[in-house]
Amino acid sequence: MSPHDLTIDPDITKARTLPGGVYGDAAVFAKVKDRIFRRSWQLVADARALSVPGQCLPVTLLDGCLDEPILLTRGRDDVVRAMSNVCTHRGTILCEHAGIEKNLVCRYHGRRFDLDGTFRHMPEFEAAADFPTPADNLPKIPFETWADALCFASLDPAVPFDDLVGPMRERMSWLPLSEFRFDASRSRDYLVRANWALYIENYLEGFHIPFVHASLNETIEYGSYTTELFPWCNLQLGIAKPGEPAFDVPSGSPDAGRRIAAYYWWVFPNTMFNFYPWGLSVNVVKPLAVDRTRVSFLTYVFDESKLDSGAGAGLDRVEREDEAIVESVQKGLAASLYTRGRFSPAREQGVHHFQRLFADAVR
Repeated sequence: MSPHDLTIDPDITKARTLPGGVYGDAAVFAKVKDRIFRRSWQLVADARALSVPGQCLPVTLLDGCLDEPILLTRGRDDVVRAMSNVCTHRGTILCEHAGIEKNLVCRYHGRRFDLDGTFRHMPEFEAAADFPTPADNLPKIPFETWADALCFASLDPAVPFDDLVGPMRERMSWLPLSEFRFDASRSRDYLVRANWALYIENYLEGFHIPFVHASLNETIEYGSYTTELFPWCNLQLGIAKPGEPAFDVPSGSPDAGRRIAAYYWWVFPNTMFNFYPWGLSVNVVKPLAVDRTRVSFLTYVFDESKLDSGAGAGLDRVEREDEAIVESVQKGLAASLYTRGRFSPAREQGVHHFQRLFADAVR
């Protein structure tokens, strides 16, 4: 049992935050890996890296946390699948490099599989009794794609993928996501010396913007900043100040007529989709230890002419400002005199939402 009281009142006007000790507790962190991240959907690849039948793409599911070797393949039937990348004989990593293959052959003892993971042949096993069985096939992994662009996988999903991203997919359906192009030069990783949940909580409220992000505060209307909650995700809307870049929202959207500078989507537990007029910044928050987190910024550009302006400009500066404040909170929560805080009903609905999901999963 956890020594911490993880009860979060569903009424935000009465609720108290998670205890400070949660963010430095190794036992809680171990439960988080098993009960939250093992059951989560994670972004694993760009679907365009698997455009040709026969292509194989080895990836690590949530590196630094789950470290699960998986393999994405597009079979001869033109279907993309995800499966374990570990040979079912002696546990060797099966495919170590991306490429086009006719089948999968283990370099250790020659065990062969079809591209759908089905066992086909193993030398020197003629005398083995009751062989092969379904256990000799590569285990399948739940796999989904969004807009033929982004690939997601999960070891043991707690909820269907559509339940997770449905509100975002519907709200943003007017954007041609399949036309967005990954830009490695604008993508990078950041190391944050704090618990992953603190990074999420900081993202989920615009409350700190006037105090921490001077440049961002100059581009969006803080008074018009809103949060919308959904079962497994939430949306923060940043409204552009006069003269600042904004989306050309189509008439059929619920946001028509509003000058939206940014859509900030968070998807449980650790992925953010930040839509700007120039494209999309995906942030994947990867727990490394109870007090260490890697945040991967993945940049997808749609309109280069709108880069480096508005709410989507200066993302590196905003990230460094967030790092500094979150690391300060990590230190503060370790203090013996801190217990629990309260939520701002006006500004911290997203944090309250996250902490309730977190507590329910860990319990």
